[in-house]
Amino acid sequence: MSDATPTPTATPERPQLPAQSPPVDPAETAAASEAATTSNRLSWWRGDSGEGARRNLGLIGVLVVLVIIGAMTRWDLYSNPDWVWGNTLTILKLASVVGVVTVGMTFVIIGGGIDLSVGAILALSAVWATTVATQSYGAGGMIFTALVVGLSVGVVNGILISYGRLVPFIATLAMLVAARGLAAEISNKQTQLSNNTFINNIASEKLLGIPLLVYILAAVVAAGWVLLNRTTFGRRTVAVGGNPEAARLAGINVRRHTLLLYALSGLCCGIAAIMLTAQANSAQAATANLYELDAIAAAIIGGTLLSGGRGTIIGSLLGVIIFSTITNLFAINGLSSEAQNMVKGGIIVAAVLVQQVQFRSITQFLGRNRLTNS
Repeated sequence: MSDATPTPTATPERPQLPAQSPPVDPAETAAASEAATTSNRLSWWRGDSGEGARRNLGLIGVLVVLVIIGAMTRWDLYSNPDWVWGNTLTILKLASVVGVVTVGMTFVIIGGGIDLSVGAILALSAVWATTVATQSYGAGGMIFTALVVGLSVGVVNGILISYGRLVPFIATLAMLVAARGLAAEISNKQTQLSNNTFINNIASEKLLGIPLLVYILAAVVAAGWVLLNRTTFGRRTVAVGGNPEAARLAGINVRRHTLLLYALSGLCCGIAAIMLTAQANSAQAATANLYELDAIAAAIIGGTLLSGGRGTIIGSLLGVIIFSTITNLFAINGLSSEAQNMVKGGIIVAAVLVQQVQFRSITQFLGRNRLTNS
């Protein structure tokens, strides 16, 4: 008999079942989801993405303050609802021409440029459209001429800057002088009257109680907003203004795009020329004086960065309305235009200083984050 001891048989191990998680309370899940959504909204509002909304809200607050000041200084007028409505339409009409010019200027500044010739382009387009030869073709001929002249001069600006490699400040300053001189030569330094009834009625006609000029401004602003925020052209504009070299390496034709930006600015000047001609029923070489400063100031107030790469159409529109409200406020209080210009100058300086402080703080914040991550 063998003395071998029997080997024990190994019992198979039971598979470990995964631990079951405790039941989830639907109320807690909903609360957590709502808290996450609120946190995301707050982070968007506090971050760079909500900067435009915060600025626009601040501009609306400035408008409210201006209205309060007007009510405090001239309560005899502001206590009349009919006068308030009529005065609001007057402010919007006053802002309409400069507002259309500002839309084109906003695109140019976002793209990293500047256009000092918009007032001269507007004057040249208006003078050319009101010549006797042009008016013989009727309202269609006048509108077509103003648009083509404005577009053509904008293209010349774009060619000089993009392909001639001129600094935008120098190129548009030269165009300012040349366009004013050409307008004076065409008009023989005389005021040219508009005899076309259709053109003249644009400023006086109303639709649903609102002037047609306000509808034109709204249409241009809407088209500019869509072009900047919902198209490839707008994204390329921001890219070119933010970093031209990076935009070129990304495949964007920077020269051609810059040319298109100045052409767009000239086209807006052509539209504004018809509107201004309708308001004055005439045109002259000295018209639209300093409109370029008003447009640049309104864009800066609206949050457009002078170095390019950032800006909003709605903000620029609010900037135009703020300046028009200030002009109206000074007019109803009988204050001089000199004081008004000093106030505008102070607002421009303050807006640029705010932009610089915000840009530096953002840059320092990003720099600290890079150091921390390293």
